[in-house]
Amino acid sequence: MNYNTLKDIIGWDIVNWSKSIDYWEKGRDWGVNKLNCLELGGREGGLSLWLALKGNHVICSDLNSPEEKASEIHKKYACNSLIEYQAIDATDIPYENTFDIITFKSILGGISSYNNGLKQKATNEIYKALKPGGTLLFAENIESSFIHRFLRKHFVDWGKDWNYLRFNELHEIFSSFKSVDYITVGFFGAFGRSEKQRAFLGRIDRFFEKCVPQRKRYILIGVAKK
Repeated sequence: MNYNTLKDIIGWDIVNWSKSIDYWEKGRDWGVNKLNCLELGGREGGLSLWLALKGNHVICSDLNSPEEKASEIHKKYACNSLIEYQAIDATDIPYENTFDIITFKSILGGISSYNNGLKQKATNEIYKALKPGGTLLFAENIESSFIHRFLRKHFVDWGKDWNYLRFNELHEIFSSFKSVDYITVGFFGAFGRSEKQRAFLGRIDRFFEKCVPQRKRYILIGVAKK
């Protein structure tokens, strides 16, 4: 996949967050059958684009319908016929046993800003909406190191309110699922103030990531199977 397509799918810190695509590609057998998919928190529709480019049918959703903004990128790739748009609250998904794949990127911290229990509520709703044997593909900001917590609190507009996923919450939150596999990636990339800086720091992460303890990295990429 070329860089410009990855940029349209991922949107931010492409070098680090795009590792989610590689991990998800290996995380399931995509087969030949077209899948029924749901993207949660798809304001810009990037993950919907990725799934539609595979020929799957996708509902691109956010708390308010993301059609006005997301449809532009989908039309650019001529895959908009495979995508529909809906307003869906991730803590109250109006489907049951419906989707082969549900995916999201960096939504749990916003959902649970003022109520930590909403992380669990969202994952319970996702579990309900997946078909038996369905798969959740997710990538989430995690609490990471002290320096990440400090800089987010003081220099990121939404950093004080974002309820970052804590590494030790993972197994409890996803306990309903039959299996959860994950990796963590990225450290320096989070500190870039522009995409050019993040790309440079992301390349540094490629060399030093193995020296950083797993729970100190800042992105968790997972595959959870119902």
